[in-house]
This record gives sequence, structure tokens and C-alpha cells, in this order.
Amino acid sequence: MSKFKKKKGGDLPAVNTASLPDIVFMLLFFFMVATVMRDNTQMVENKLPSADQIEKLEKKNLVMHILVGKPSKQYKAQYGDEARIQLNDKFAEVNEIQAFIAAERASKREEEVPFLTTALKVDKEANMGIVTDIKQELRKANALKLNYTTIQGDVANNN
Repeated sequence: MSKFKKKKGGDLPAVNTASLPDIVFMLLFFFMVATVMRDNTQMVENKLPSADQIEKLEKKNLVMHILVGKPSKQYKAQYGDEARIQLNDKFAEVNEIQAFIAAERASKREEEVPFLTTALKVDKEANMGIVTDIKQELRKANALKLNYTTIQGDVANNN
């Protein structure tokens, strides 16, 4: 008789799954913290003009975005080829801008309202008349802090 016996089965031991829930929750927490949710769907084509002297905005949660451009391919049949205004997730007319500004102000805390900035993301092919109309409505709504969104680049290439 030998002191050491060979195992005949040769089976692998079962995998220990005791720490599996910890790993799953750690991954879940990581992706919840690291994921950025998109606020709005862009419904207009928006090729931004370039500028050589730009600054980044500090607090992006205090920015109200107004997009201007031609409707994207999926909306062209319904809205045509003319430049349109997008407020949040819907197309709007110029006369709806004051209500949009009032709703955005109402959704913020009272001490943040003086720091709200309106950002115009205007397609470089858009007609300047619609931008002038938007600016007139912003004046009526007393939204005087205005920002034009651009990309970093050479101004001479804004054909």
C-alpha cells in the first residue's frame, strides 16, 4: 500500500463565485459615474464656424442652447431645406424663444438665474436674418448674456 493515492477523476475544482456580486456592483457603479447622458438630440445640421480667439465656458449647467441650421436628413421631408431653430428636442419658431427662456429660468435656482448664458450654435451656412430675429427675441426676454459657439481654427477657412 502506498501512502499517496492518485486521484482518478482529474476534475477541476469548482470556480469560487463568492466575490462575483462585488465585482458586478463595482462595474455597475463605475459605469454609472463615468457615463455621460446626452441631453438633447440634434435635429439640425450644424457645421460651426471657426474662430481663433475662443474661451471655454466654466459652468455648462448654466447654459441654454439654441441651435440654428437646416433640418437633418430625417426631418427634411417634414420641415424643408430652410434654416430652422431647435429648442431642446423640438423645432420652434422665433416667437417661442421668450417662453423657452422663461422655462429655463424657472428650472434653475434663484441665485443661478443672473449667471445664465444663452449659447447660439448657428450653422455657418445659415442666413443672418434668423440670427438677428433670435437676438431681438432674446433682448425682449432680457437674456443679454450671449455666447456664439464655434470651433478652434483659422477664420480665413470659414467659406
